[in-house]
Amino acid sequence: MPTVLTLDEVEQLSYRMLVASGATPLQAGPTALSIREGEADGIRNVALGYLPIYCDHLAVGKVVGDAVPTVTTPRPAVVHVDARHGFAHPAFLSGLDPLVQATTGCGVGVLMVSHSYSAGILGWFVERVANAGLVGMMFANSSSLMAPHGGATPFFGTNPIAWSVPRTGGVPLVADLSSSQVAWVNVAAAAAANEPIPVGWALDADGRPTTDPHVGLAGSMAPSGGHKGSAFALLVDILAGGVTGSNFSFEASGFGGNAGGPPDVGQVVIAIDPSVSSPAFLDRVEQELAAMTSQPGVRLPGDRRIANRAIAEANGVAVPDELMATLDEYAEHGSPATPSS
Repeated sequence: MPTVLTLDEVEQLSYRMLVASGATPLQAGPTALSIREGEADGIRNVALGYLPIYCDHLAVGKVVGDAVPTVTTPRPAVVHVDARHGFAHPAFLSGLDPLVQATTGCGVGVLMVSHSYSAGILGWFVERVANAGLVGMMFANSSSLMAPHGGATPFFGTNPIAWSVPRTGGVPLVADLSSSQVAWVNVAAAAAANEPIPVGWALDADGRPTTDPHVGLAGSMAPSGGHKGSAFALLVDILAGGVTGSNFSFEASGFGGNAGGPPDVGQVVIAIDPSVSSPAFLDRVEQELAAMTSQPGVRLPGDRRIANRAIAEANGVAVPDELMATLDEYAEHGSPATPSS
């Protein structure tokens, strides 16, 4: 029988795992909150399923567990946060209020997070921007997993973008999109279950489509829409890696293994105050969404996530025995990983 955890228990367990593996409360708190909300939204592969990797990376020094982000405002509309090789979540939260203040003052604001780590679920970040009444966009690069269009060797990360829009009396509209056809964790999950993957998800070492997830993991993720996804990934890399002064994807150490030091990637968040030029913005958005969903079969981005959230808040989440045993072991003893010599 799987173990059913309340969302409070998910957060508490995540916090204990992170602290036991070397994180300070400043680093562990926001990151544990992101795991709680990922579980609530039904995204296990980047929540409790991925948390042991977070812990391993703390233990081997790919994440600096006692990092203290530093915040500066070099321009009126620009906020810069140096994550100091800690988790992305506390770095973002340290810059969120200054970003909101800059955006409401200037009409637009940019938050640049440098020397950071995997952002995980980008929707977690941009939903908070929308909760402040702002339109948000986020770009985050990651270590090489995807070959550029026409190539066969991983060069870009899956380099996602997310966006969010505030709504009247409801959860913000949020979309979280990878520049690869699917997220790497989906292929990794299929490999762990020894299940085939659809054609178009991944490529073999020669750049040919494969349905074998193990072959795909040894090869490359496939860009979404061919050359379009490749160009998309390049844009994200230039913004998140280049503009922040962090690593490009091909320079970053891998997110999936313990070798190498901190990946040193970046995140860029752009916020817009729609009230500057459109006082009726929120009402206009509702008109747009109503017109869109008037067609049968059409749903909004995030509808499934919001439905999962309501169920999880009422009933908790079920964790399989094998995963639960791993999580309990990490919470009790910390990560067993040791730094490479």
